[in-house]
Amino acid sequence: MLTERILLPTDFSEGALHALPYALDMAKNYGAKLFLLHVIYDVATASGLYVPHISFDELYKDMEKTAQKELEKFGLEALGGFKNVEYNVLRGIPYEGILTFAKEKNIDLIVIATHGRKGLDHFLFGSTAEKIVRYAPCPVLTVRG
Repeated sequence: MLTERILLPTDFSEGALHALPYALDMAKNYGAKLFLLHVIYDVATASGLYVPHISFDELYKDMEKTAQKELEKFGLEALGGFKNVEYNVLRGIPYEGILTFAKEKNIDLIVIATHGRKGLDHFLFGSTAEKIVRYAPCPVLTVRG
């Protein structure tokens, strides 16, 4: 199996930062491109409600700019000059955005952090990592924080 495209979705958490060295090491070893992805949670999409208010569009534009800056700073020290990186920010429901991105970019491996939510937290919020493992079009490496 050829691994040329590795995806690391991030929510900028400690766990995602902990998963970065795994993705980076694999990218270096395989000579692969590393894709860093952040999906901004879109409340309107998730709820199915249409909110025709211009302030939401402006809010999301600001969030996208901020997320892009954060993504480019994310793990900068850990990347240590690794240049074969592409930074991407999307808006939507995180697991859906990650899965769509993986399919569109023909990702060979997804490296994702798990938060280890349990009980009510897991029931209410679900697990993005769990949905990625279940529905991904490629192998998934989960890294516990």
